[in-house]
This record gives sequence, structure tokens and C-alpha cells, in this order.
Amino acid sequence: MSQLDDRLAELAITIPAVAKPVAAYVPAVISGNLVFTSGQLPSVDGKVAVTGKVGAEVDAETAKSLARICVLNGLAAAQSVLGSLDRITRVVKVVGFVASDPSFTGQPGVINGASELLGEIFGDAGIHARSAVGVAVLPLDAPVEVEFLFEFA
Repeated sequence: MSQLDDRLAELAITIPAVAKPVAAYVPAVISGNLVFTSGQLPSVDGKVAVTGKVGAEVDAETAKSLARICVLNGLAAAQSVLGSLDRITRVVKVVGFVASDPSFTGQPGVINGASELLGEIFGDAGIHARSAVGVAVLPLDAPVEVEFLFEFA
């Protein structure tokens, strides 16, 4: 096992199969020494785990846990083009979208679910730049969508 595999096992994390795209795109692409993922929904076994707007049908803590699922799907996408997650040397950027009730302003706290998990997995290499944006609606009525930019060797 690799160091990252050991860390994932220690955290009781399993990387899922790559989520099937819902439109005309691929889950991830490589450019130079960077992997760009497409936006990852909180899908489990091919279905969005929870639907609705954060601050209305979905509470902030649930949405934060959904952002963690997006990380696992993002890592699966990266692994599909890299072959091994051990090649990741740094999490460069995270962009999170939160389908928000108009009165909800806690988008940064929701996307912390993704940021915190990346820190748990990658340590200092998981510290990244980030955007957390509120939007009216996301594909398949998902409450959260997150995309990732990873550097690799």
C-alpha cells in the first residue's frame, strides 16, 4: 500500500468509482502537471445523495457533509487520469457552488466540508486557494457542486 492508501484507510475512506458525467464532458483532464476536474456532485452509487436548496430543504451541516462526498468523487476523477492518487503533490484550488435559498449566506461554511477533508487527507499539501459561491440551482437539484485543481508529479 502507498502512503496515501494508508492515510485513506486510517480515515476509513474509500474512493468510489468515477461518477458518470451527466452531459457532454469528461470527469477530469490533464494539462501540464495539473489535473482539472469537472464539477463533482454529491453522488453516491450514481444518484445525488440529497436534493434541494441549502437554507431551505437542506440544512448547512448536511450540505457540508455533501461537500465531503464531492471530494471523494473528485479524487476518483483525478485517479482516473493519473492512475494513482499518490501522484498528487498539492491541492491547488477548490471551487464550490452551493444551491442556496436567497436568504442563505453560509456558503463558505458549507464548502469547508471539502476543504477540511482535503486537509485531513493531504496534510499541508491539502491547503489550497478557494472560492465558495451561492447559486440559484445546480444540476439534478444537487445542493453542492465542487471542482478541483490538483498538481501532480
